[in-house]
Amino acid sequence: MKQRLITGIVAGAVFLGLCFLGGWAYQLLLAGMALIGFYEFVKMTGVRVFGGTAILGYAAVACYMIPWSLLGVNPWLSWEQGIWLLLLLFLLVTVFSKNKQDIKITSLLFTGIVYIGMGFSYMAVARAASDGHGLFWTFLLLCCIWGSDAGAYFVGRSIGRNKLWPAISPNKTVEGALGGVVISIVISIVFAIFVPDLLTYGRALLIGLSCAVLGQLGDLVQSAYKRVYGIKDSGSLLPGHGGILDRCDSWIIVFPFVHIVMLMPYY
Repeated sequence: MKQRLITGIVAGAVFLGLCFLGGWAYQLLLAGMALIGFYEFVKMTGVRVFGGTAILGYAAVACYMIPWSLLGVNPWLSWEQGIWLLLLLFLLVTVFSKNKQDIKITSLLFTGIVYIGMGFSYMAVARAASDGHGLFWTFLLLCCIWGSDAGAYFVGRSIGRNKLWPAISPNKTVEGALGGVVISIVISIVFAIFVPDLLTYGRALLIGLSCAVLGQLGDLVQSAYKRVYGIKDSGSLLPGHGGILDRCDSWIIVFPFVHIVMLMPYY
């Protein structure tokens, strides 16, 4: 517990400090986290972490994290074009490797690139919000996610009786999940009370609900994946906490979702 607490304080201070600074410091942090997260993903699958196909994946994740706005240029490709070209490259890998890297492996790695690359890239998008209040939006989402996690844990421990999804995560309860939803919405409403010009109560309700529901689903996604491969943690970078994907599984689902459903301002 002591190691977990120390790691949480140090890692949290570094992350929040660089998030507060924004710009290149935060962008490079997110890029590093994305690449480490993809490394963990590749390692979990049993694919060679520095094999040819994996290296193509690292390059693709790095491309997702290019800070176009900081460079002052427009992206060469749209999201749709980039994803299609990436898909084509991975399909061609199966041909040129004569199925040494078959469609199952390339499909899995393609999924990991989109899952992790887009997840962390939308965290950068939130910090660089077009309304100039990226720090507000980033902290709002993070606080809602953390509040949901804490609410689900403590409510589940106190009054949890009914299992939420025992085949995937046996410790989670329905009561805990609902507690997480309530806490997340309350936190979002508090943000709206203090900054009503940026956040209406209606949007706060939707953001709080999204952070709780999608955050908990993101956690279940990672739990399901680890259960398939029979592992407890995605990595060991953060002593007492596991790997990057263990800590950010909710983030990389929530941040893209709230942008895609247009609850957040864009560049």
